[in-house]
Amino acid sequence: MNSEPDIEPDLGVDVPPDLRYAAFARERLAAMPPPADAEAFALAYHLLQLAYLLVTDLETRIHRPRGLTLPGFRLMFKLWLLGPTQPVRLAEISAMSRSAVTNAVNTLERGGLVERRPVPEDGRAVVITLTAAGEAAVREAFAEQARREREWFACLGSAERERMTALLARILRARPADLS
Repeated sequence: MNSEPDIEPDLGVDVPPDLRYAAFARERLAAMPPPADAEAFALAYHLLQLAYLLVTDLETRIHRPRGLTLPGFRLMFKLWLLGPTQPVRLAEISAMSRSAVTNAVNTLERGGLVERRPVPEDGRAVVITLTAAGEAAVREAFAEQARREREWFACLGSAERERMTALLARILRARPADLS
């Protein structure tokens, strides 16, 4: 006798186990009184699951084989687009702590991909900039990541991608005040 709960077998055999579980959990939560919120759960579950799978995929297939991490690549990508940038600004736009940025920059600097340069007007401040090797690495990784992102979102049409992006941006703009 199987002691596991039946998690929506009528969804079909081709439905991945994580989505079968999400449907099961949503159904169970829908039958519970507040504070249970089946819709909020389902949205958060699917966003987190997608984020986890996407990050793992990009790390495993693209960045780790190149000796990078996804956070390291993200910092290099920002530097590629912005040019020399102060670490505090990188932390602000990366949703990373200052110490996490410092650690990532230290690793990238040891690898010869970025360098710190003093800010002439402020002897204590530095900017982080890509080296030539860093620019070449970010260009190569970006091309592969862009290809992989297209694969991930190929099931959506252009208008759907735009709508989903707008909805996610709206959620990010309305984030809880204590996260701003």
